[in-house]
Amino acid sequence: MLGTIVNTSTIVLGSLIGATLKRGIKQQYQQVVFVALGLCSVALGLNAFVRFMPQSHYPVLFILSMAIGGLIGVGLQLTERFERLVNRKRTTSDDSAPKLSEGLSTGILLYCIGTFSMLGPVNSALLGDNTYLYTNATLDFVTSMVLSATYGYGMVLAAPVLFCWQSAFYLTAKFSAAAISDDLITELSLVGGLLILASGLTILKVKDCKTLNLLPALFIPVVFFIFRAVFLKIIF
Repeated sequence: MLGTIVNTSTIVLGSLIGATLKRGIKQQYQQVVFVALGLCSVALGLNAFVRFMPQSHYPVLFILSMAIGGLIGVGLQLTERFERLVNRKRTTSDDSAPKLSEGLSTGILLYCIGTFSMLGPVNSALLGDNTYLYTNATLDFVTSMVLSATYGYGMVLAAPVLFCWQSAFYLTAKFSAAAISDDLITELSLVGGLLILASGLTILKVKDCKTLNLLPALFIPVVFFIFRAVFLKIIF
């Protein structure tokens, strides 16, 4: 768990540094960072999707995941509830100003979706190797500074989400290494890539994708693989 603790700590530290530096950055420069962040999110999302799509053995699963996950998110009103929770202390009525809810959804996806963040805890649990997690910590440190320079101190709230995410992978691998397959990582990366792309489009004001409503899509591949494993066990 040391690697996960280090990774979480770098996000907290990076968020505090970035939010503190934000006070000395003029508005026009903050806007440039805001646009750059949106473009990078679009690029990272597309890259993840294009990279993992050829490796998928279930090419329809990501479509079902997005559709079912979106329906669940809308039913639970995740976007509306989350925005009311994190934006209630917002002091400006300017719709063009960055919303903390947008930043947190983007940050959570960028921190959690990726080979380092998912395979890192597995390697740590099985081999005691934290190399992936330390590398991810370095990347997240820079990312958290950029995000918090745009959205403020509230970005530190993404850190406990990453901790829970990586801890789930760590504990699962510790007790049942076979439960985390390459196919599951591929499907999670596909769905995650689309969600990161959606966040980028929302940041750029191209389309409000309400990414938070789509977050349950990440759990659909997990449910599918659990059901598949149980079904095959019953048959054979």
